[in-house]
Amino acid sequence: MVILQAKNIRYKYSDGTLALGGVCLDIEKGAFWAILGPNGSGKTTLLKHFNGLLKIQEGEVLLDGRPLRKYPSREIVQRVGIVFQDPNDQLFAQTVREDVAFGPMNLGLSKEEIERRVEEALMLVNMRHCADKFVGYLSYGQKKRICIAGVLAMRPEILLLDEPTSGLDPAGVTQLMRLLQRLNHECGITIIMATNVVDVVPVYMSRMAVMYEGNIVCEGTPENVFSKTEKLEKMYLELPQIAQLMRLLRDKDYISMANLPLTIGEARKFLVQKLNGSHTAKSAALNISEE
Repeated sequence: MVILQAKNIRYKYSDGTLALGGVCLDIEKGAFWAILGPNGSGKTTLLKHFNGLLKIQEGEVLLDGRPLRKYPSREIVQRVGIVFQDPNDQLFAQTVREDVAFGPMNLGLSKEEIERRVEEALMLVNMRHCADKFVGYLSYGQKKRICIAGVLAMRPEILLLDEPTSGLDPAGVTQLMRLLQRLNHECGITIIMATNVVDVVPVYMSRMAVMYEGNIVCEGTPENVFSKTEKLEKMYLELPQIAQLMRLLRDKDYISMANLPLTIGEARKFLVQKLNGSHTAKSAALNISEE
């Protein structure tokens, strides 16, 4: 079931820059989407249309088949949450607890319900132990988690994230992506993530779209989109590193493969099968020669 739709969205900034040139995209309920594209391709602008931060100039965004503009802003904020690229743009309260509680407080909820939501959100992002810490004392990665907790406290159906892995070390990226995967699988939250980190896409995402110069040029499963290697190169996008290695083995070393492995697990499975097949063939040849 489609939960969110972009229909022919066009948007120009005040200086005349065309940021979106007629974007169409259907987001299925419960999916984990990646929006890829070089800087300036329109990823952030599209995300800001999905929750009404930018007013639509042309086209329409539909939430459950109904135009977003017909929803009260209060309902949009609850149903479609957004996490900005820089957590310092989103955090403003003194303590973690105060920051996460801000959204539910604005909904006019009871004190007990606010406390319950804050506790649940902090548990989901594994930051309950930092509830009374000053926000300024948190690491960059912890701040990202608190931003997510602040959105989760609103209990959204859809979570939008703009370059959430930027500024994180490899361990931090893995921790964050596993958190998002858990929110998607266990909590049923539909996630749309703008990113330039191609290596995380085939590991965690079920769907992806590639943007270039304000338009979506291809979409589908990671396996389908990353198979269009020449098209991606024209848009200055690289394959995941494992896929680059396997492509070299295919094109330079003439190792035949039906599909290009995109993850370490897929590459390992393929290479083990190749090695076992080669070993079996050699053993059979030796047996024949001995006879």
